Amino acid sequence: MQLVDKILSELETADNTTKNNLENILVEQGSAVVPDLVSKLQVVKGLKRGVVAMSLIRIGEASIDYLKKAATDNKDFEWVAKYLISEIKGIAA
Repeated sequence: MQLVDKILSELETADNTTKNNLENILVEQGSAVVPDLVSKLQVVKGLKRGVVAMSLIRIGEASIDYLKKAATDNKDFEWVAKYLISEIKGIAA
């Protein structure tokens, strides 16, 4: 999805306020961006990775199935997926 790529590229020069606004835009997209965010989470680093992870946590339940599938397909990603799922379930509880 182009929106996710655009936001990730804008994060490279973002201050804190802009970063928060960009994260909010991602979260507002809801489940529509989850597959792309899970895919990006496996390759991006640093600030981008943090924003993608937090967006998935904030989107919540819609992220869980995609994270589980990614963990099955990519064993190196498994611990990240488990952590995010536990965070989502912690918020939802």
